[in-house]
Amino acid sequence: MSKEFKRTLITSALPYANGPVHIGHLAGVYVPADIYARYKRLKGEEVLFIGGSDEHGVPITIKAKAEGVTPQDIVDRYHNIIKDSFKELGITFDVYGRTTSETHRKTASDFFRKLYDKGEFIEKTSQQLYDAEANQFLADRYVTGTCPHCGNEHAYGDQCEACGTSLNATDLINPRSAITGNTPVLKETSHWYLPLDKWEPRLRQWILEDHKEWRSNVYGQCKSWLDMGLQPRAVSRDLDWGIPVPVEGAEGKVLYVWFDAPIGYISNTIDCVGDDWEKWWKDKDTRMIHFIGKDNIVFHCIVFPAMLMADGSYNLPDNVPANEFLNLEDNKISTSRNYAVWLHEYLQELPGRQDELRYVLTANAPETKDNNFTWGDYQQRVNSELVAILGNFINRAVVLTHKYFEGNVPAAGELLDVDKELIAEVEKLKNEMTEQLDAFRFRDALRTAMDMARAGNKYLQETEPWKVSKTDMARTATILNIALQTCANLAIAFEPFLPFMSEKLMKMLNVENLTWDKLGSFTLLPAGSKISEPVLLFEKVEDEVVVFQQEKLRKTVEQNKLAAWTPEPVKENVEYDDFAKVDIRVGKVLECSNVPKSKKLLEFKIDDGMEGRTILSGIAAYYKPEDLVGKEVCFIANFPPRKMMGRESMGMILSAVNADGSLTVIGPQGEVKPGATVG
Repeated sequence: MSKEFKRTLITSALPYANGPVHIGHLAGVYVPADIYARYKRLKGEEVLFIGGSDEHGVPITIKAKAEGVTPQDIVDRYHNIIKDSFKELGITFDVYGRTTSETHRKTASDFFRKLYDKGEFIEKTSQQLYDAEANQFLADRYVTGTCPHCGNEHAYGDQCEACGTSLNATDLINPRSAITGNTPVLKETSHWYLPLDKWEPRLRQWILEDHKEWRSNVYGQCKSWLDMGLQPRAVSRDLDWGIPVPVEGAEGKVLYVWFDAPIGYISNTIDCVGDDWEKWWKDKDTRMIHFIGKDNIVFHCIVFPAMLMADGSYNLPDNVPANEFLNLEDNKISTSRNYAVWLHEYLQELPGRQDELRYVLTANAPETKDNNFTWGDYQQRVNSELVAILGNFINRAVVLTHKYFEGNVPAAGELLDVDKELIAEVEKLKNEMTEQLDAFRFRDALRTAMDMARAGNKYLQETEPWKVSKTDMARTATILNIALQTCANLAIAFEPFLPFMSEKLMKMLNVENLTWDKLGSFTLLPAGSKISEPVLLFEKVEDEVVVFQQEKLRKTVEQNKLAAWTPEPVKENVEYDDFAKVDIRVGKVLECSNVPKSKKLLEFKIDDGMEGRTILSGIAAYYKPEDLVGKEVCFIANFPPRKMMGRESMGMILSAVNADGSLTVIGPQGEVKPGATVG
């Protein structure tokens, strides 16, 4: 970055208010955005951090319809859940607004109208899918069908979640309306389009030439879109939920959510700073940074900038540090399948452990490629890094100060080489962190901050104040002064990442107003100042915490399997006479036992109303033998005897395969005499 800016405007992608946020959202957008905002504030710079809920769009109307409530009911519920969860995690938005606000409605309408009056839109008539029974056009997410690329039968009209391919609703094979389940028809409709092709030369120059410093994943995706050639993109939709298109003859049409939503950054800024908003959006001394996930790259790097270019009065973003996706226990996080670690549930189930989640998500951030979150890794990082390295060093320094100097910061005497080496190392690490944070390399910056704690532990191990104190208290004083000054430096270095720990540590050291320019200083704590008693900064994550969370995910997977279950196709027709040859009877289980050396087989002694018979059945994985004794079961009586594990089986017990893969033995509902036939 060559230009110096007076201020920084930070925006974070607006989450859909149709559900809570999960760790994928946090790792992709909100934790890195907050780290950067906190870092800039520590440097004393003028910063505005904008967030808010995206409250329009088809997913919200679908959820409202499914629950039998209004879209407003849905967004009111989830906006508050999301906003409260962010606050509890320590995400320091200057404003967290919403796109159903009156400010946003006016701002988005005025933005559209200005471009409309300038002639920046083209009006096009096209064939779109229409549900005759529902009497409405179907937006992308109101259409499901078979993906033409991978064959997934549950693809949406805008994207296949199985293979990730972007789609148009008309691409789907066997499309179905999500409203009625009917097959939609094509019908003409007119919409306004933003001609992205008009702005392609300027976008190409701005991205490919002026911003080669952007992350490779962002730059590469933008180049791919530009190389394919940009096409006009619709900015309106046939819906009844959204901001009405503010022109005559547009009844029943609203602004497309991807035109509407990014304007939310502007309207939320207006709600935050009032009439002063233009300096954040139009003053050339303001630098704008968009924090987003990779699925939003095209909208923030091509569509929204083209909108701003068409207006002509706005700044363009200077950087868009988009992250890739975070997987969960080697599987894709899925909102629709409830397969996620939800932030509001984490905060309820693991209270007071916000920093742990921030740490793990940053240490494992998917900055340039998809990454994976596991509860085992979470436990390992907390226990071996936060507890054993960072917490251990701070605790030792504070405890030893209370032990030898009654909690007073001792004065430093003559510095030896080992002391000077630590001071130089902290200064070096500060410079590395500054460079890494400026380049949005938050994972590296966190690792560097932890290296500072490692250096502190190494220093205590080498100087051994617990031994030196037996013969040289002056030297002990110097060692602990250096150790405490290092703790104060750690309070600064970790503040963007672990704000709750940093606040506790500053209170413990009785120090405040620690700013980034003071990082690297070893005069942060005056000699003779009092520090508080040590408090536990981190707790170990016990095995039962991990087991609980893993079991919770396992149950979700099982529930999803059940929900997705469909019956097997019906087999070919058979004549009744063929079926009539099968002799199905009722028998009572007299004895049941495992077959030695077999993991699958159970041996049944059946009262069949005649001479009795033995039947072997491969259901040992599903039943305990004793649970079947005394039950009435259906069996096929006229199969020829068959040898199994050296034993003769005279028939077959009937069972049904359940949706979860388990088996249920079939029997009569009421009491039936053994030997009765079934037909």
